[in-house]
Amino acid sequence: MPLPTFLRKPDPLILMILAAVVLAIALPARGDFADSFSLATKAAIALLFFLYGARLSPQEALAGLKHWRLHSTILAFTYLVFPLIGLALFPLKYVIGNELYLGLLFMSLVPSTVQSSVAFTSVARGNVAGAIVAASASNLVGVVATPVLVMLLMRSDSLTISGQVFVNVALQLLAPFVLGQLLRRWVGNLAKKKITKHVDRTSIGMVVYSAFSAGMVDGVWTHVSPPQLLVLVGLSILLVLGMLALTNSVGQRLGFSRADRIAIQFCGTKKSLATGLPMAAIIFGSASLGLLILPLMIFHQVQLMICAGRAAAYAKANNIEQ
Repeated sequence: MPLPTFLRKPDPLILMILAAVVLAIALPARGDFADSFSLATKAAIALLFFLYGARLSPQEALAGLKHWRLHSTILAFTYLVFPLIGLALFPLKYVIGNELYLGLLFMSLVPSTVQSSVAFTSVARGNVAGAIVAASASNLVGVVATPVLVMLLMRSDSLTISGQVFVNVALQLLAPFVLGQLLRRWVGNLAKKKITKHVDRTSIGMVVYSAFSAGMVDGVWTHVSPPQLLVLVGLSILLVLGMLALTNSVGQRLGFSRADRIAIQFCGTKKSLATGLPMAAIIFGSASLGLLILPLMIFHQVQLMICAGRAAAYAKANNIEQ
């Protein structure tokens, strides 16, 4: 059986992600530098969404908002299919331990990523407008849906939600996008230049380095045995590949276009570390997270690398077709 394309010939995006992981292991961001790099990452993400807004015509953005079938399908994968898979993994509790299993279950309940989902959709020439709206909606819905699902499925006794989450999403993602739309007349041509496309990949690399550094500094990786780690990595690979196949198959059966199926794949198969970790701290308390966040951290890294390969394959196929 031939190796997947991204294993035979790694895409530059994958190599950059691996380099970010290696750099985080060797020189994790700490102290003031970590704070500064976190701000720089947020700025890169804001710039990314500003460029998306500047690239998209108002007609395309409006079409993205109206595509309710696309959004409902992605939300169903995020908050119905994934939680059912999380519950079905219960027997793993006796293999990896209760705390890591609860971490897997929590991973299945968090929202989809925004920046990487949209970036991969863009690289793969999918429905970027639909991906922006769907991924943003996933995070807004998740502010309520994730804690409720945690309360129902993980039997959490206490539950507090901060309205600051709404403010953060609005300021960091939606506001730059709207600003790009408003300034499109003047910066639209600049935003479409080839050099600006590197912002997609750069922002993903920065997110990976920042997230992996945080895990290294907190010493999360020292509290799990090699066999447990191998199980989590293997399971994450199977989950990502399985969900990519399932989302594509369902998208075809529901009659979605190729561009929409790409958006469904990259928005419906991912789980957000950037949103999930703050939610975990709010719901469970930062002092009691322990190994609970480890499955999400591993899944996040695996999904980025596999989806980078899938996006590169789509982009290459699209160029061949053209």
